[in-house]
Amino acid sequence: MVSNEAGLYSKSGQQFNQQLIEQYTGLVKRIAHHLAARLPSQVQLDDLLQAGMIGLLEAAKKYDGSKGATFETYAGIRIRGAMLDEIRKGDWVPRSVHRNSRRITEAISGLEARLGRDAKDGEIAEELGLSLTEYHQLLSDTASSRLFSFEELLSSQDGRHSWLADQQQSSPPTKHQTEQFKKALAKAIATLPEREQLLLSLYYDEELNLKEIGMVLGVSESRVSQLHSQAAARLRARLQDWAVE
Repeated sequence: MVSNEAGLYSKSGQQFNQQLIEQYTGLVKRIAHHLAARLPSQVQLDDLLQAGMIGLLEAAKKYDGSKGATFETYAGIRIRGAMLDEIRKGDWVPRSVHRNSRRITEAISGLEARLGRDAKDGEIAEELGLSLTEYHQLLSDTASSRLFSFEELLSSQDGRHSWLADQQQSSPPTKHQTEQFKKALAKAIATLPEREQLLLSLYYDEELNLKEIGMVLGVSESRVSQLHSQAAARLRARLQDWAVE
């Protein structure tokens, strides 16, 4: 089976197998719709589909069935990766949103340092000089931030570089540094309020969309979005002094 797939999906006469592309267009659509359901409305489905088709073409060129993976598995990885790369290229979030995200992070950091516990919504709002309604609206606005991986969850305030990369400006992080960061992140997540921990687990591990998470938590979809933004800000606050030993 593997050898047959290798022959079918490898480059043959430098031309792609058009039948293969047509066969797996549905896979591109499924992945695009799945991602779109978990991303802000600013992300256009057509952009995901276009990027996904490019990923499929790349998969068709580079697939090597001798390595054991089926083409569908390999293509799925390349398609999703191409879509995420396309999203990372764009910065659809206004700078004001990034500034407000930083304000929330700084407010939480200062409050929790003074209180020695998790800062509550009302306390964060007061620290920012906002009403609770205004604070929740700010969280909803900052929910436009990237919502597709833990690295993007901790993206830098200008939205252009990962948080980890900003901490390692002199050189790309080594495998050891990345592993150390993952451990620090896991510890920080374990210190979050229980509901925020559950939300992150449902979103990043179980890959539920915001509506589905809302059903689990018994809150609205917009409230899930707000809680996600608050969890991200809380994590940034708790990891801002992180450094590899």
